[in-house]
Amino acid sequence: MLGIISQIVAPIGAVVSTWINGKQKIAEAKVDREVKALTYEANWDVVQAEASKSSWKDEWLTIIISIPLVLAFMPGMEVYIANGFAVLEACPEWYRYLVGVVFAASFGYKKATALFGKK
Repeated sequence: MLGIISQIVAPIGAVVSTWINGKQKIAEAKVDREVKALTYEANWDVVQAEASKSSWKDEWLTIIISIPLVLAFMPGMEVYIANGFAVLEACPEWYRYLVGVVFAASFGYKKATALFGKK
C-alpha cells in the first residue's frame, strides 16, 4: 500500500517542484531585467551629465523660460506677455509637444515627469 502511495505522490511532487523552479526562474529573470534597466538608466544619467558640462543649452532654455517671469514685474510689459502666450496657444499642438520634448530632453525626463507628478 505504501508503495502505491509513493508511486502516486512522487510524480505529483516532481510536477510541483518543476512548476516552482519555473516560477523561480521567471522571477529571477524579471529581477535581472530590472537591474539591467536601472543600470542602463543610471549610466544614461551619467552620460547626460557629462555631455551637458560644456553645453549652454540648459542655461539658454532657462533664460528663455525666465523672460516672461522677469517681464511680469515690469510695468507695461503684461500686454507683450499676454500676446506672446496667445500666439503660443495658437501654435499647432505638435509644436507645443515638440517644445515640451526639448525641455524634457534638456533637463532630464525624470525631472520633467517629477515636475508634473508622473513617474
